[in-house]
Amino acid sequence: MKTLLLGLTASLALTGAANAQSLELEKDELTFGFIKLTDMAPLAVAYENGYFLDEGLFVTLEAQANWKVLLDGVISGQLDGAHMLAGQPLAATMGYGTEAHIITPFSMDLNGNGITVSNEVWDIMKPNIPKMDDGRPQHPISAEALVPAVEQFRAQGKPFNMGMVFPVSTHNYELRYWLAAGGLNPGFYSPENVTGQIAADVFLSVTPPPQMPATLEAGTISGYAVGEPWNQQAVFKGIGVPVITDYQLWKNNPEKVFGITAAFAEQYPNTTVALTKALIRAAIWLDENDNANRPEAVEILSRPEYVGADYDVIANSMTGFFEFEKGDKRDIPDFNVFFRYYATYPFYSDAIWYLTQMRRWGQIDETKDDQWYFDMAAKVYKPAIYLEAARLLVDEGLANEADFPWDSNGFKEPTPAADIIDGIPYDGSAPNAYLESLPIGLKSGQIVVGTEVQG
Repeated sequence: MKTLLLGLTASLALTGAANAQSLELEKDELTFGFIKLTDMAPLAVAYENGYFLDEGLFVTLEAQANWKVLLDGVISGQLDGAHMLAGQPLAATMGYGTEAHIITPFSMDLNGNGITVSNEVWDIMKPNIPKMDDGRPQHPISAEALVPAVEQFRAQGKPFNMGMVFPVSTHNYELRYWLAAGGLNPGFYSPENVTGQIAADVFLSVTPPPQMPATLEAGTISGYAVGEPWNQQAVFKGIGVPVITDYQLWKNNPEKVFGITAAFAEQYPNTTVALTKALIRAAIWLDENDNANRPEAVEILSRPEYVGADYDVIANSMTGFFEFEKGDKRDIPDFNVFFRYYATYPFYSDAIWYLTQMRRWGQIDETKDDQWYFDMAAKVYKPAIYLEAARLLVDEGLANEADFPWDSNGFKEPTPAADIIDGIPYDGSAPNAYLESLPIGLKSGQIVVGTEVQG
């Protein structure tokens, strides 16, 4: 970790001189991509509230068909940047799938996802879930309650299929984490077999977010992990039941990022800082005054050019509540966090968690030492750019000094056991020790060969 920390210190020293100068934009017309999810909100708010224009940026926002199309657009230059899955810049930079050096100067949010099952599966799960005094299911719900459903499907000769949005998505890793914490193996990847279904008890496959409810209703999948509003849509349509949110799975877990190519940041450094300033301002607006602006944000997101779901569906999670079954609406004020808890700061430890999950399930096929994780995190996550933008906002009176982690070494305090569903703490400064602590998943020296884990 020492090498990584020295790099951050040097980067901050280099950016300090630039703060005293006004930004001369190298490029002022930009096109950004997004997927129709509520956590694209900082982009929509920065556009609608004029924060991009305040920075001299003329931005066009374009919805993309799926995450691969979005990533390809950024790599080709058709898009200047995009709302991305946190795993996408990391996977591309290390050469998993499409190879390209993508960086992020800005994390979009914390939390915001859920896991939903079909009504059929929910009926099988319910008898296995403890009840509260009022008869409602007790949360968080463990995947142990799902085991009888998986066994019933198996006895009938049917695979138990679930959907996630992309192989390197938070949703894939969160669904896998939940399943494994309940004793179900979600399957492994290998260089020869990228389905992720080797030795699986539950078979995960890709479904684009807006198509999740229809795919569930058709019976193609029996559950899914996705961001909002597509869990709440299942409740409104009466076709499924969300069983857990990622806030309940891992309190204040990192979610999407804003991604650009390293070449873009190098060619247009002032433009990169300017767009980061606009996004930080949008995040502040989304969370300020105890989420007072959320109803306005929901109205923006409900427009067809953004998320395009009904106002009430988006409001169900964006305004501090989450509905599990019809009428079972619970307070989860931090279900969507855009600025609190340093949500927008690109922590190295967040990047390292994603990398450990890639290794856990075989997307990183061989053991890497801890320094490799530190180096890869520093190659992709760029807190120095973020802090340069933040300093300018503070100097301009548009942000508060106390709201930024100026002295951070890039690592959060370890997440305590009580904040994670399986009771296993996470410390980003010790990635290999963390991997060894997880009961299901690859350990040091192990590889996947054919249909077996060896080593």
